[in-house]
Amino acid sequence: MCRLSLLIVFILIAFQSKAQLRKDSIDLKEKIKIIPLPVNYNPKKAIIRSAILPGWGQITNKKYWKLPLVYGAIATPVVLFYQNYNQYLDAKSAYILATDNNPDNDDQIKQPYYSVRNQPERIRAFRNQVRQNMDYCALFFIALWGLNVVDAAVDAHLKTFDISDDLSIQIKGGYSPSARTSGISIVVPLSK
Repeated sequence: MCRLSLLIVFILIAFQSKAQLRKDSIDLKEKIKIIPLPVNYNPKKAIIRSAILPGWGQITNKKYWKLPLVYGAIATPVVLFYQNYNQYLDAKSAYILATDNNPDNDDQIKQPYYSVRNQPERIRAFRNQVRQNMDYCALFFIALWGLNVVDAAVDAHLKTFDISDDLSIQIKGGYSPSARTSGISIVVPLSK
């Protein structure tokens, strides 16, 4: 009995709020000028452009404020890669010079490797660590480029998303064939 009275109360509230929303939405439509998006807008264009050149998809979506974020995120692993690459070359040449058993070449070893020239395994371990950092920089570059494409794709698909003030809901009865039961559902109607 309590469930039935609760159901009736919900139905009455839904009909009352729907009538109120219709009245308010008529007033809002008179006040708000809706500018439709171009009919030929294609999210694939933003995705492909962003995959070709980072930030191009954001420009296509007219999200210019994201450009410094995209280029800052992609430039960071590039700069770190080149720093690690230079360290790798120095460590590689220091390791070769430290293991050649020729003490006359030791003056060609750069610092900080010169101080540990008698311990070539430390130089080799550092060289391998720097090489691993280079690999991580390359992976982060690829991941951030992919994130740039994903951002352009999501932004492009949400460009046509309806953000109107119509938040009406409807309570409807229905039958679920998969569950073979009748019940009540709350429906958010799609905008027309």
